[in-house]
Amino acid sequence: MDFNTIKVQLGESVAWVCLDRPEVRNALNAELIQELTEVFDWLDKRDDIRVVVLKGNGKAFCAGADLNYMKEMAQFSHNQNIADAEKLSKLFQTIHFCNKAVIVEVHGACIGGANGIVATADIVIAERDTKFAFSEVRLGLTPATISPFVVNRIGSTHAKELMLTGRRFTADEAKDFGLVNRVVEETDMLATEREYIDYFMQASPDAVAECKNLLRMVGGTADRFNPVFYQTSLLIASQRISMAGQEGMKAFFEKRKPAWD
Repeated sequence: MDFNTIKVQLGESVAWVCLDRPEVRNALNAELIQELTEVFDWLDKRDDIRVVVLKGNGKAFCAGADLNYMKEMAQFSHNQNIADAEKLSKLFQTIHFCNKAVIVEVHGACIGGANGIVATADIVIAERDTKFAFSEVRLGLTPATISPFVVNRIGSTHAKELMLTGRRFTADEAKDFGLVNRVVEETDMLATEREYIDYFMQASPDAVAECKNLLRMVGGTADRFNPVFYQTSLLIASQRISMAGQEGMKAFFEKRKPAWD
């Protein structure tokens, strides 16, 4: 498969997927969201792949939403925003329901929707200097579509602190919150990746898939048709066209403080 915004390398039982928009710190836009959804769906159907490793090219894993993409969303109608939000939710669902072992490696920055990708992974390895943030409330929005996966991963107590404040936090804090499994130096990233790949290669691929199904069932996220996925898409669509959402995004583009009511 050919992609414009990601690179894919297939090895023996392992696929490496790399976000490849380094000029914008791998920020999410419609094309990247679509291609990442397609590649995870494709890899999930391949019998020869047992582990998927996702990382980012350049200085950051993913800096959140692309600025031009945000400007487009600000002009979308309510129905257009619903359709767009559903595509983003579908990406998170596709990774969440992937029956391969999924390792995500983050570095530099992991902002906004990038944390949705992180929350759907099985194992998250972070370079020590990585900065994280659920910054949506500072734009007059909420982290709606990522919330089912984030809350499932870190719990509502931790989610409240990070989502309500929108503050930046470190990789070590992310590990304490449960968002990250391991924090390592840059020089140790490859060895840590290899360590986890070796663990997964020693396990039955069928048992890994069934164990993932088990964990989704016990965690309450096993239903692919859970209405919460659509409801969160409706929520963010309404927020994007709300007065607060419009003011927050406008202030962001104009590099000023938003004038909240």
